[in-house]
Amino acid sequence: MAKQQGPLTGTQTLTIGKALNLGLRRALEDDPKVLLMGEDVGRLGGVFRITDGLQKDFGEDRVLDSPLAEAGIVGTAIGLAMRGYRPVCEMQFDGFSYPAFDQVTNQLAKMHYRSRGRITLPVVIRIPFGGGIGSVEHHSESPETYYMHTAGLKVVTPSSAVDAYFMIQQAIRSNDPVIFLEPKARYYEKGEVDLDASLASAEPLHRSRVVRAGSDATVVGYGPTMRVLRDSADAAAEDGRLLELIDLRTLSPLDLDPVYESVKRTGRLIVVHEAPTNAGPAAEIAARVQNECFYSLEAPVQRVTGFDTPYPASKLEEHFLPDLDRVLDAVDRTFSY
Repeated sequence: MAKQQGPLTGTQTLTIGKALNLGLRRALEDDPKVLLMGEDVGRLGGVFRITDGLQKDFGEDRVLDSPLAEAGIVGTAIGLAMRGYRPVCEMQFDGFSYPAFDQVTNQLAKMHYRSRGRITLPVVIRIPFGGGIGSVEHHSESPETYYMHTAGLKVVTPSSAVDAYFMIQQAIRSNDPVIFLEPKARYYEKGEVDLDASLASAEPLHRSRVVRAGSDATVVGYGPTMRVLRDSADAAAEDGRLLELIDLRTLSPLDLDPVYESVKRTGRLIVVHEAPTNAGPAAEIAARVQNECFYSLEAPVQRVTGFDTPYPASKLEEHFLPDLDRVLDAVDRTFSY
């Protein structure tokens, strides 16, 4: 039985990072087949301390420090999953996930289809992603489009402590491989989490959510951008414009029914993400909304994104990342039609 540093009960105010830690702890307690593996996830507790204390409490056979070899981490996880385990892999940073890309796209994503459903690979790959921490090259990327494009993968990203706590457990219980994108710049944001609530009472894993009601325009984001969207909605409200905010939560499969419903009421849509514009998630969302809501749209769909360049040096982050001014400018543009 694992030792606990404190009771996992009641409603607590947690950072997103701590909520992930407690969600992983709960998954380890609930299922002896759950394993954590990655570079420095054990004694160090991970670069962002998301796995802090878990090796001490669950042992080196359940929380494994791996060599610096991302392809080896994912390849090992695939083999373990084929033998009945539920591995959770950590990529230290988003840019470090690319050496494992071959294993992810050619093996992990395809094995279920290749075996005609006889093999399932319940592997979760945790990836801290996005910018905003002033890091060096390879440490700030937005790789979501690669994984969204890969059939056979689920792609999810929490933006709050409560979602972090429940979504990591739901992802681990899924029989599909899940890319679990964690907005690293938001690890220290806090929120209330009811640790006594059951998974059955939580929002389903692959469902988007309206986080703020509005009537004038629909604004869609996920993960790293949700704080900017809330600030933008507050600023727009001072000008008398009520923005409806939708947190996608899941990027594959996309749950756009709440978006369609909202756009049919507001007639206007703005999609915000840190990934580059070209072939980004906003392009797919805009195409689907155009198909479903063509006669409701009062203006073209607006996109507020990162630029079509490699991620810049940290001094240029504030110019690269979507911010309040760029979102409000898109709001102004959509009302100019």
